[in-house]
Amino acid sequence: MEEIGKASTRAKNKYRDKTYDRIEFLGPTGSKAELDAFWKAQGYESRNAFVIAAIKEKMERDVETNS
Repeated sequence: MEEIGKASTRAKNKYRDKTYDRIEFLGPTGSKAELDAFWKAQGYESRNAFVIAAIKEKMERDVETNS
């Protein structure tokens, strides 16, 4: 049964790597807990969903400002 788990993990990782770009960033110690508390309070489903929404919002604002 262990082989099945390894095969499914490899398949999931292959799909993830083909479908998504990995973007990593660093913050000061403690910022992860602060960020997690904020996105949960705002009703986002995940930290990733919040970060993507925040980046898109910032990009849209910058485009509007520079137009």
